[in-house]
Amino acid sequence: MDDLFNQLYSNGALLVMWGALLFHLIIPFPRDAHPAILWHKFAELLSSKVNINSSYNQSLISGTLAWLLMCIPAYLVLWALQPLVWQPQLFELALLLIALDWKNNEKLAGDLIHALAKEDKLKARRLLDPLLNRDTERLSPLGLGKAGAETLIMGYGRNVICVLFWYGIGGGIAALMYRLTAELARAWSPSRQSYSPFGLPVTRAVAVLDYIPLKLFALIIALGHRTQAVFSLFKTQGATWPLPGPSWLLIAVGGKLELSLGGPAIYEKRKAVRAKIGGRIAPSAIHLAQIHRLMAWRICVWLLLQSCILAVVHQGI
Repeated sequence: MDDLFNQLYSNGALLVMWGALLFHLIIPFPRDAHPAILWHKFAELLSSKVNINSSYNQSLISGTLAWLLMCIPAYLVLWALQPLVWQPQLFELALLLIALDWKNNEKLAGDLIHALAKEDKLKARRLLDPLLNRDTERLSPLGLGKAGAETLIMGYGRNVICVLFWYGIGGGIAALMYRLTAELARAWSPSRQSYSPFGLPVTRAVAVLDYIPLKLFALIIALGHRTQAVFSLFKTQGATWPLPGPSWLLIAVGGKLELSLGGPAIYEKRKAVRAKIGGRIAPSAIHLAQIHRLMAWRICVWLLLQSCILAVVHQGI
């Protein structure tokens, strides 16, 4: 037992991961004060200065340069700080702690469930408005249920699963750089006409970074009840959604719980046609509770699997 503990301690990858999760769940960053949100606001400020080209190609070039201008200096600062810290494990823990955002998703789930159960549309819209690029003023209870379900699913997928995946691949710097890049994709989402095609380069980059972790997590969700039905939906609906990683994750949860996701959405007062995916049941408060429970248990499975892989790869156990 002592040898096992010494092996784990000698390379702190596992200790850092579980330590960051513990600190995050006990003392999370408030959403409004989270560094990623400040980064998001700076991205919007930068885009207001450089997203001014009417030409498609010029806008694409501006979006690429803006993305690189944001991410390259951030990476260089983190890379330069790494050899200067007195305790590398604490540096890794701090970066992973900043990148993770599990607790705020849990709080959002609880608040949305309560608001929809009370049929408080104003509160539900207020909760979703800062998290969505689509217009929320006129969302019906059905629209709020769908938007809330998709927000929770993708929040857990990107802010927990993808962050942990890239931590396992490249440590705290990789985890934080993924989170910052994902925030840029959300800030400059080309689903809004004003950011098309400016936001396409970073959105495509995030689609590549999402591809493996979200698909793997979708497979974990698919296992168990209704596995065959979910795999059938992967084949028939997977190609109808523009991004492959998110499509599998949304289809997995929608198919598992037979929930209807996707469908038309309003962006900047313009109707966007999106494919309908998942099942046929319109999400409501009780279904958001089911999503929350399903995601929490499957994240626990992911953590156990990633812990075993880290133990084998990093510790040589």
